[in-house]
Amino acid sequence: MDMIHLHEIKKTYLRGVEELHILKGISLSVVQGDFVAIIGPSGSGKSTLMNMIGLLDAPTAGSYTLDGVSTEKMSDNQLAALRNQKIGFIFQQFNLLPRLTAIENVELPMIYAGMGSKERREQALKMLGLLGMAERGHHKPSELSGGQQQRVAIARALTLSPSLILADEPTGALDSKTGEEVLELIMKLNAQGNTIVLITHDQHIAEHASRVISLRDGEILTDIRNKPLHSTMQLEVSV
Repeated sequence: MDMIHLHEIKKTYLRGVEELHILKGISLSVVQGDFVAIIGPSGSGKSTLMNMIGLLDAPTAGSYTLDGVSTEKMSDNQLAALRNQKIGFIFQQFNLLPRLTAIENVELPMIYAGMGSKERREQALKMLGLLGMAERGHHKPSELSGGQQQRVAIARALTLSPSLILADEPTGALDSKTGEEVLELIMKLNAQGNTIVLITHDQHIAEHASRVISLRDGEILTDIRNKPLHSTMQLEVSV
């Protein structure tokens, strides 16, 4: 089953009287459980494409179906609800709220989902524990290392058991050793059946994905499968 189905997605911005064509008719499908890396230089359109897939922006033209749900005619509130239900985000800069503790940051998606405080706290503690962050739950982001902050961000992304995990340069703000640890964690999540779409400019990072889509000037340049679907080694994980 397709988790993502994009058909002729276009995105155009106006700069004065000039039209900037960022995406020029992108069509692609991603099946459930796949691990796809989207790679390209700055200005290729990969971040804009990520925003389309993540329901953070609407296309100028084209259609998008997420996990069997057509998004074309949805209101902003409906899109926000679907995004919260279906998608977990992992960002390069972690996007943790600095005044909140790790536990409180992980609780945020559950607050938007309307979960009760006791259930939220239990789930947040569980997810932090699974990611080796149980003892850091009451620390604020400034009191955590980059790798620890990214683990908190991953716990937040997973807390509502999303169908799709979008990772935007998830190792970009980390040193190489910590970046490898985070990448290994993402691979383990995929081995458990999570659908992963990862944006990167780093070919080394992309090589870990099962499928690599290269963008240039708002169009798909190449679409190469590195590994058969579900061939990822079933790593022993506690996540």
